[in-house]
Amino acid sequence: MAKLLPNLRLRRRNHTQSSSVASIAVIGGGSWATALVKILSENEVNIHWWLRDKTAAQHIQKYRHNPDYLSGVQINKRKVKTFTDLKKALKDVEYVIIVVPAAFVKDALKSLNSADIADKIVISAVKGIIPNDNLLVTELLAQQWAIPYENLAVIAGPCHAEEVALEKQSYLTIAATRREVAEKFAPLLHCRYIKTLISTDVYGIEYSAVMKNIIALACGICHGLNYGDNFQAVLVSSAMQEIRRFVHKIYPLEGRDLSHSVYLGDLLVTAYSQFSRNRMFGNMIGRGYTVQSAQMEMNMIAEGYYAVKCIYEINKNLQISMPITKAVYKILYEKISPTLEISILKDLLQ
Repeated sequence: MAKLLPNLRLRRRNHTQSSSVASIAVIGGGSWATALVKILSENEVNIHWWLRDKTAAQHIQKYRHNPDYLSGVQINKRKVKTFTDLKKALKDVEYVIIVVPAAFVKDALKSLNSADIADKIVISAVKGIIPNDNLLVTELLAQQWAIPYENLAVIAGPCHAEEVALEKQSYLTIAATRREVAEKFAPLLHCRYIKTLISTDVYGIEYSAVMKNIIALACGICHGLNYGDNFQAVLVSSAMQEIRRFVHKIYPLEGRDLSHSVYLGDLLVTAYSQFSRNRMFGNMIGRGYTVQSAQMEMNMIAEGYYAVKCIYEINKNLQISMPITKAVYKILYEKISPTLEISILKDLLQ
């Protein structure tokens, strides 16, 4: 049964900061977690940064950079303290940002009970969906840790970690069902190279972020097969229609405008950017790599690989026309030849 959310209102924030210092836990040690720590550190905050890898946590505390991801980013030791004990990291913080791949969210949080996190604002910066459960991250948090939906939020938008490291102008949207939650948190991410917007379309934004990774895989596959820019333009425009059909069906919302940067912008940057790991993964598949060999060579998670199976399974009940998702699923999970599958797909696009 689809959930009907309050009317969408996406707008820029007036960034008048509170005089109090916010305390934030960041869960995850990858490139996007590192980028978010950098962004947050531009403001007056206290950050508890939890990393699974004890060696990396110690290295960051001593040398002020992540040895494994975005090593050029300097970490502000005055504002950031690293932890490997998750419960200690969550102590005395107001916000918790989850920044681990969707496939590892349950494992990362397994030591917690609902009391450890219930009174905090929990924000997902995960652009993925929980494998096998077919749940959005916010849905998992609500169901498994009994976090009230009004205490949940998401961070999304066209913002690659590598460009944050270079301080390239970027835009992020903070979405929460309670507008005041988004309004309070948004200034903590605002700085000279990050502009923030707010929204109440939590589920539409989460699903769009999941879907754009699938489309990026398709773009990469086509690039690997030597299809050109002309075809990719048609592929991406058709993909936007596919995302619209899916999101409007599963979570209808009056006033949702998928041309906003958090939807269309995120799709475009993931489909075209050199920093897109999903596009990179798809490109390798198109060039003849197996899934296993591509995963080993990348040594990073391509969220679209897990996402396409989840969305394909969800759509068995919805029966929405999703030819691009179907094609990527068949290539990755049914081992259909990319050449054959894309040849079939190209006749379905317009």
